[in-house]
Amino acid sequence: MKLWLLVAGSLIVLVLAAYAGYLLYQLYKQKQRHTAFLARAEQQQAEAIAVRNANILESVYIIAEAGKQEQCDMSEIAIRLYKLMTVLQAERSVNFSAQYPALYELYQVVEDMPRGDARKALAKQDRMKDDLVRMKAESRLFDDIQQELAQILTQKAS
Repeated sequence: MKLWLLVAGSLIVLVLAAYAGYLLYQLYKQKQRHTAFLARAEQQQAEAIAVRNANILESVYIIAEAGKQEQCDMSEIAIRLYKLMTVLQAERSVNFSAQYPALYELYQVVEDMPRGDARKALAKQDRMKDDLVRMKAESRLFDDIQQELAQILTQKAS
């Protein structure tokens, strides 16, 4: 009888150990699948960021070229470049105020000035005051902005 209980107990322990081993193996496989899924998700996110950055930079280069050729007001260039370059991600992120101080300074001058319909709603004298402030800043910073635009365009080549 003792032998029978010993065999039955050993058999129960063996079955439970086998089941525990099976569960551990299933957990191992699940962790591998999860790790692979996370790696694919990270890779897809990195690719999406790279595509987004490339689209943004294409617009940046077009705007910088227009500014270099003086096809647009420098204030408009500063606003557009600031808005675009501050949303670049990962290795392409930009500290705009440090890398392009003249553009940033002009952006600071014009950022709060009304545009579009809000500008049209202003009294003529207020519009002229804003225009004077903007034009003085554009004139004072023109050469530095041209150098910064050239710097942006040289990054296009690299």
